[in-house]
Amino acid sequence: MSNAPLMPMATAVWLVENTTLTFKQIATFCKLHEVEVQGIADGEVAKGIKGYNPIISGQLTREEIELSSKDSDRALQIKGSDIEISNTEKKIKKYIPLSKRQDKPDSALWLIREHNILKDSQIAKLVGITKNSVVSIRNKSYWNYNNLSPKDPVALNLFSQKDLLDAIEKAERRIKREKKIKEKEKQSKITPI
Repeated sequence: MSNAPLMPMATAVWLVENTTLTFKQIATFCKLHEVEVQGIADGEVAKGIKGYNPIISGQLTREEIELSSKDSDRALQIKGSDIEISNTEKKIKKYIPLSKRQDKPDSALWLIREHNILKDSQIAKLVGITKNSVVSIRNKSYWNYNNLSPKDPVALNLFSQKDLLDAIEKAERRIKREKKIKEKEKQSKITPI
């Protein structure tokens, strides 16, 4: 799998400034057009972009650069395995427009009613409001409680169905653990001495 280096333009700037590689080799490695690399060398492209050293970031080795410098037909090989960046579980904070912010307390109310096994902290994290707000909605002391109407947060696109299922599974595991602890405590009180 040929993956491009992190910050390809900045990496190309560094390679142009610090190696004797051909424009074609740099272009191929950085997934850029050869004309762009020529432009970097001429100072017309990537003005103000600071070179990014691919050796320090572990994407290339000095040996790799030397091998390709000696043979202009040899392509640079990126060290991909060391820099696998997983974006599968990254949480990205979404901007929620003002018009949809009222949906958060409504969604918290929906979660409290539909999935009452969820902890307040879980609801707060899912919906994106404070734990104090969730507590006040749960005990009906929220400042705008009378105007709340429960709304499904997944339908409102506040988070995914998978996020909800994960939270419910976590809550179910917690409840099982708490039951086991209570049963153990009961057993320890009953056992004759």
